[in-house]
Amino acid sequence: MLKYDIVVVGGGPAGLAAAIEAKKNGVDHILVIERDRELGGILQQCIHNGFGLHVFKEELTGPEYAEKFIAELKNMGIEYKLDTMVLEIGEEKTIHAINTVDGFMSIEAGAIILSMGCRERTRGAINIPGTRPAGVFTAGTAQRFVNMEGYMVGKRVVILGSGDIGLIMARRMTLEGAKVLAVAELMPFSGGLTRNIVQCLDDYDIPLYLSHTLMDIKGKDRVEGVVIAEVDQNRKPIGGTEKYYDCDTLLLSVGLIPENEISKNAGIALDPVTSGPIVNESMETSIEGVFACGNVVHVHDLVDFVTAESKRAGKNAARYIKKEIKAEGKKAKTNPGNGIRYIVPHTVRPENVEDTLDLFMRVDNVYQDMNMVVKVDGKEIKKMKKRHLAPGEMESIKIKKEDLGFKEDAVITVELEREGA
Repeated sequence: MLKYDIVVVGGGPAGLAAAIEAKKNGVDHILVIERDRELGGILQQCIHNGFGLHVFKEELTGPEYAEKFIAELKNMGIEYKLDTMVLEIGEEKTIHAINTVDGFMSIEAGAIILSMGCRERTRGAINIPGTRPAGVFTAGTAQRFVNMEGYMVGKRVVILGSGDIGLIMARRMTLEGAKVLAVAELMPFSGGLTRNIVQCLDDYDIPLYLSHTLMDIKGKDRVEGVVIAEVDQNRKPIGGTEKYYDCDTLLLSVGLIPENEISKNAGIALDPVTSGPIVNESMETSIEGVFACGNVVHVHDLVDFVTAESKRAGKNAARYIKKEIKAEGKKAKTNPGNGIRYIVPHTVRPENVEDTLDLFMRVDNVYQDMNMVVKVDGKEIKKMKKRHLAPGEMESIKIKKEDLGFKEDAVITVELEREGA
């Protein structure tokens, strides 16, 4: 039986930041477990720039951003295992894992940090009609083939979905010499960042069709074409609006799902909206001593936000080991009000909040000129003006600890109100 104070499951940007922060907060015996052949997670295939503007105040590529944390992890002497698969988390925070060097391992942990990231929604998950020819890829798979393996996945491309990976791959495929014919999005708004729409579509004259979906895939051995059509308010195709595109490749950018099979099997409570664990102000899940951070909790748009959240998880895991977290005391739950899809964290114990409570959320539609209002038990404690809000861009609010003076079982509500209402 191996024993560690903290075991971090996942060696991507979330896991690296959490492990480093735990070490900085006085915990030495830490293990990071990564199933891939190298640390860094998805950042290793994100060779475009735009990372690190918040954390490092400079523009970095994904591998450059990851390398800063990998170097720091190694310099601090934090132990890690690569090509290692976690099979399950058992009782008393026992982790069962396997690799080709150590074989089957039972690892006893004082605390666990879950940072497994997320996976892409596939063709099967959205029931796309048509045949099953070669040439249909998720955007992330195509990104890995092009950027890391050196394969060109196609020459004439249609992209379904306007998530950030799909937008970035529209630009990437264009730069590699492919012709990106169109990006079709089911919703009446894009699922990606505004900057990616401008830099990846507008700058390359790639059309974005909102309220459109895929009707059919043509071709037997290889994709020969696709049919897209406009949808109505109920997201049902409108007859007579079909467009046929002669193409050899279809990329899917139709959403990300937090990777939570291990969490589910361990009995951790999950949020049906985010598909991630329900967490408190310390990023602790429903199982005491098991923390979670990054895209395994909710899908982030910027890796800088993943880093900040993961540092908080790492610091609080260290506080848990040192018995500095108070489990008892007043508790409140967060409540997504009008216009808000979800809020993280889900519960708050004010005694464990140091200076400020950071709330992260996404809105449910595109809004202009709104007020984002925070209320505790119906009493307004903070109001922020927002000129533009979109589901593709995460929002955050900082609340001072002294403003959280509430009774037991209080409710913290965040809602949108029309400016001037």
